[in-house]
Amino acid sequence: MTRRAAVLGRPIRHSLSPVIHRAGYLAAGLTDWEYTAIECGEAEFPELLAGFGPQWRGLSITMPLKETALAHAADATPTAVALGAANTLIRRGDGWYADNTDAPGMVDVLRRAGARPGGRFAVLGAGGTARAALGAAADLVAAEVTVYARRPEAVADLATIGDRLGVRVRPAAWDAAEACGDADVVVSTVPAGVADGLRPRFRDSTIVFDVLYDPWPTPLAAAAMAAGRPVVTGRDLLLAQAVRQFVLFTGVAAPEAHMRAALQDL
Repeated sequence: MTRRAAVLGRPIRHSLSPVIHRAGYLAAGLTDWEYTAIECGEAEFPELLAGFGPQWRGLSITMPLKETALAHAADATPTAVALGAANTLIRRGDGWYADNTDAPGMVDVLRRAGARPGGRFAVLGAGGTARAALGAAADLVAAEVTVYARRPEAVADLATIGDRLGVRVRPAAWDAAEACGDADVVVSTVPAGVADGLRPRFRDSTIVFDVLYDPWPTPLAAAAMAAGRPVVTGRDLLLAQAVRQFVLFTGVAAPEAHMRAALQDL
């Protein structure tokens, strides 16, 4: 029986996940595994999920389905529950088990870039990816997390998540976002163009993580590189969370070098 996995979301046609996972299957010799992309919104998700047969072993979940996926899982990891979002569903018996590899993937790439426990985080934006940033901050035992955003109510939601994670969230107005350069880790989660006008003065210890990867470099990332600061990209996170998903889906060690090479060839 061919074992199947897929990435679900909307829009999905530009997803790079199939390239990464298929490269992993090929390198690991998993010839009986198949990974596809499925266009799916919140309304049709429950019926689609219920229709997946036993050959379906894992699902990568992207926007706008991360909260919906968690709600329809039979069980979930503490991380997914605390963040209120799942980017991963794994078949276990007759049910689906929810996990979130975004937050630990973010920790992986930040640690490689030199992030150390106890630092101060600055998060630009208060959307879904900011939740993963809070999860990473909790794992890295951040002293505090300052969230710069336009919508106070969105920051209030993040503060609630921070309470569950044991992370102190400090709200700040978007007009003050250039002060983010004073943090040890800056995570930009905003859409393309939103942070283009920012010109922070980065500390010598600052690591900048911009979740975007197209177009690249963003003005924020370019400013950080010009200042000699380590920069992490959205592709780095995409690979890190996919490597963790690969293991959860297949039970096989991920051939990370091959998966990275496939991503770099795009």
